[in-house]
Amino acid sequence: MQKFSSYLSGVNTLLTSIATFLVLGFLVFILNNPELVDEFATFWRELIANYFAGYLIWVVTLVTVFNIFVAFTPYGKITLGQDGEKPEFSRFSWFSMLFGAGVGTGILFYGVAEPISHLQNNPFLQIEGIDPISSEAAIVAQRITLFHWGFHGWACYSFVGLCLGYFSYRKGLPLTIRSALHPILGKKIYGFAGDVVDLVAVFSTLFGITVSLGLGASQMASGIQYLFDIEITPLFKLGVVLVVSAIATISVVSGLNKGIKLLSEINIWLCIILLSFIILAGPTIVIFTGLFSSSLDYVVSVIPLSVWIDPSDEKNWQTAWTLFYWGWWISWGPFVGMFMARISRGRTIREYIAGTLLFPVIIGFFWLIVFGATALHLQLEGPGGLVEAVNMDITQAIFKAYELLDVKWATWIIALLTTVLIASWFVTSSDSATLVICTILCLGEKSPPISLRIFWGTIIGLVAGFLLFYGGLSALQIASTSIAIPFSIVLMAMAFGLCKSLYLTEKR
Repeated sequence: MQKFSSYLSGVNTLLTSIATFLVLGFLVFILNNPELVDEFATFWRELIANYFAGYLIWVVTLVTVFNIFVAFTPYGKITLGQDGEKPEFSRFSWFSMLFGAGVGTGILFYGVAEPISHLQNNPFLQIEGIDPISSEAAIVAQRITLFHWGFHGWACYSFVGLCLGYFSYRKGLPLTIRSALHPILGKKIYGFAGDVVDLVAVFSTLFGITVSLGLGASQMASGIQYLFDIEITPLFKLGVVLVVSAIATISVVSGLNKGIKLLSEINIWLCIILLSFIILAGPTIVIFTGLFSSSLDYVVSVIPLSVWIDPSDEKNWQTAWTLFYWGWWISWGPFVGMFMARISRGRTIREYIAGTLLFPVIIGFFWLIVFGATALHLQLEGPGGLVEAVNMDITQAIFKAYELLDVKWATWIIALLTTVLIASWFVTSSDSATLVICTILCLGEKSPPISLRIFWGTIIGLVAGFLLFYGGLSALQIASTSIAIPFSIVLMAMAFGLCKSLYLTEKR
C-alpha cells in the first residue's frame, strides 16, 4: 500500500482541481446564459420521462429489497468496524443526526403541500374512479405522500452508508465512494476509474443538496413574508441562500461533534414542540386515527406502488413527483450515505439498517400524518382554502394551514418557530453536505482542511442560489434527477461489490 500513498496525495489535488474547474465553469455558464436554464430543464425532463422512468423506478425498488434482505441474513451480525468495537455516539445523538441530515427542509416544505396537491390530481384517482377533493381522494393523497417519503428513499441512503461503512471500517479502505467498488476494480480504484466514481458522487451530492437548499430558502422567504409582511423577490431568496450557507460553513468548520451534532439535536427538540402544537391545536382525533389507518394503508399499498409506471406517453405527474423524488433520494445517496457511515462505526449491519430505515421512516410518517391529516381535514371539513393557497404559492401552504387553525396569537409564534426550524435544518443539511464533499475529495480524510470546507460551503450556496434565481424550483428539481442517473449505475455496481465481498471474505 505504501506505493499508493504518494499517488493518493496527488489524487487529492487532482480531484479537487477537476471538481473546482467543473463547478466554476457551471456557475459561469449560468451567469452568462441564464435564458438557457429553463430550456435545459425542459429538455432533461422530457428525456427522463421518455427513456429513464422505468429504470429509476426499478433501481430504487431493487435497492430497497436488497437492503432489507441483507439485514435478515447471517451477515447482519457483522460489525461496521472491528469485532467488539463500540459506537462513538449515543443512540439519541445518532438518531438525531440521521434524521436531521437525511430529511432536512424537504419534509417541512411538503408536509402540507404534497397531500393537498395529490388531493386535487393524481393518476390513481382516475384509475380507481374517485372524485378529486373528496374523503376518498384524501386517502389516496396521504398514501402517495407516505410512499414518496417511505422505505424506498431511506433505503438509498442506508445502502450507500452500509457499503461505505463496511469497506472503510471493516476492510480498511478510504471512506469514499470508490472503495465500495474494490471487489470489482481492485487496486484500480486508486486510478482513473475511481476518480470518475468519486467525481460523480461529488456532483450528485452538490446537485442533490441544492434542491433542499432551494426549497428551504423559498419557504424561509415565505415565512419572513408572512411574519413581517415583506415583499419577496428572487434576489431576496438568493440572499437568504447565501446568508444561511455562510452560517452553515461556520458550522462545518467547527466539526462533526460540535456544530452538526448540536444543530441536529436542537432540530429534534424544535420538531417535538411543533408537532405537539399541531396535535393539540388541530383535529387530534383525526390525527391519531390517521396514524394507524394511513400507516396500514401504506403497508398494504407499497408493493404495487413500487412497480407502477405511468402508461401515458408524457408521464407528467410521475415525472413531477415520483421520478423527482427517486432522483432526489438517489442524488442525496453519497451525501447522506457517507454521513450515516461517519456516525455509525461500531454498530452491526443489522442494527445499522434497522436504525437507518425504521427510525427515520417512523418519525417521518408521524410528521407527515400529523401535518397531512390536519391539512386534509382543514380543506375537506374545515374552512378550506388550502387548495387555492397551494395552487397560488406552494411555499405558503404550511403558513396558510396555521392561519386556518385559528389559534389567534399563537399563529405568529408557531410560524416564527417554523421559519427558525427551516433555517436550522437548512444549516444542518448544508454543513453535512460540505463535510461529505470534502471527505470525498480528500479520499476519506476524517478531518478535511478548513480552507477546503470553507470553499465548498461557499460553492454549495452559490450553485443553489443561482439555480433558484435563474431557473426556479423546477431547475433545481431537474438537476438532482439528472445527476441521479449516472450515480444509479454506481449504486448497482456497489451492490455487486458488497455481495461479492460478503460471500468471499466473511464467515456466515
